[in-house]
Amino acid sequence: MERFDISNLKPNEGIHFIGIGGISMSGLAMIAVTLGFSVSGSDWNKSHITEKLTKLGADIVYGKGAVNEDGIRRAALVVYTAAAKADNPEMILAHKLNKRTIDRAEFLGAIMKMYKNAINVAGTHGKTTTTSMLAHAFTELCLDPTISIGGELDLIGGNIKTGGSEYFITEACEYTNSFLKFFPTVSLITNIEADHLDFFSGLDDIIKSFKAFAELTTGKVVAMWDDKNVRKALSDADADIVKYGMEADCDYYPENLVYSAGYPQFYVCKNGETLCHIDLNVPGVHNVLNALATVAVCDVLGLDVKTAATGIEKFKGTHRRFEKKGYINGATVIDDYAHHPTEIAATLKAAAAFGHERIRCIFQPHTYSRTRTLWDDFVRAFDGCDELILTHIYPAREAFDGVTRPENLAEDIKKRGVNARYIDEFSDIAKYIKETARKGDIIFTMGAGDVTDIGQMILG
Repeated sequence: MERFDISNLKPNEGIHFIGIGGISMSGLAMIAVTLGFSVSGSDWNKSHITEKLTKLGADIVYGKGAVNEDGIRRAALVVYTAAAKADNPEMILAHKLNKRTIDRAEFLGAIMKMYKNAINVAGTHGKTTTTSMLAHAFTELCLDPTISIGGELDLIGGNIKTGGSEYFITEACEYTNSFLKFFPTVSLITNIEADHLDFFSGLDDIIKSFKAFAELTTGKVVAMWDDKNVRKALSDADADIVKYGMEADCDYYPENLVYSAGYPQFYVCKNGETLCHIDLNVPGVHNVLNALATVAVCDVLGLDVKTAATGIEKFKGTHRRFEKKGYINGATVIDDYAHHPTEIAATLKAAAAFGHERIRCIFQPHTYSRTRTLWDDFVRAFDGCDELILTHIYPAREAFDGVTRPENLAEDIKKRGVNARYIDEFSDIAKYIKETARKGDIIFTMGAGDVTDIGQMILG
């Protein structure tokens, strides 16, 4: 079937979103509302995000297996999340009523075509943070971009901002090859690692997908050249590559990198020329790379990089990315979304730059498939941790596979020399932390599931 073109929809026509409460789907629904379409949807649970949509006029029903029949009947288009399968009752109804159905990625791609400059941020890690840095840079430049982020950013009051200019900034996810349905004019690739192995056959398959994404880009591809898998994907790609990294053989690189109270300060250089200076307000060398990428994107677009750097310096993180939640007995409680071994190791390394007595981590694995396929990497990821508490796996879209058990992962990590244990119940974890927290502790709640609730239980 021919790709969907949003210009074929008439003003006030209906768009129905199956799974409207997801971080990406809700953002697309918000854009649809702003464009003047009548929006309806369904989701399992009500949230502050869906409540915001309801206040803007969206008609949403809730519950597992919920069917918004009126919304679907009114809709000229039905957009569905990747989690919606063929047996979803709303999908069945939409097909019965001969409604046009497209997935989230195709709808995002259709929106992208409306903008002269569509900046896509891709990579296994760092998409949300780098997109947020770009949001700060473009806001400082007074460019009024449309922004779609896979997290919540205080600057834009949530995960979406609809602007009035030619710039659209969005995350580009590789899962199910979603980003191959996009129309990027400038692409940024932060890194490539094994992940989503419930879809990809292996790392080579992922590398092949990123190469195809780069070759879709009509303008520059800004690439983190320190990453061997990025180099493998792009070395012979039919794309205009701009390189950034920590070394001076890249087009963009840092000089005089120092840390002040745990936060990086450095000059951004391009081919021997100093472009700007940045004092970051987020920790870790991974954020030095994210800032370099942001400057590189601004530079290839011909924007004022010194003003962009001022915007980057104002970035203090998104929700659930090294987010300080509060204090207990002099210990600092931090919430972090890290759920891949590389992300975990980077977060713990960044924490080590701060003054502390102990780094303590409460980690919830995310999906059985990721835990199983990256088991050995997870075992090594917590070497920078003084104490680790593992809890039950957040299954997301999956059912228990019969073999992957977090208590076994805790045992393997313990054999490596880390003080690790398994505690299933959140309330038991919170009670233990409350009883043992002391001044100088950095306590992480870490993972992409509902582990964040433990932080509130500790502090409450």
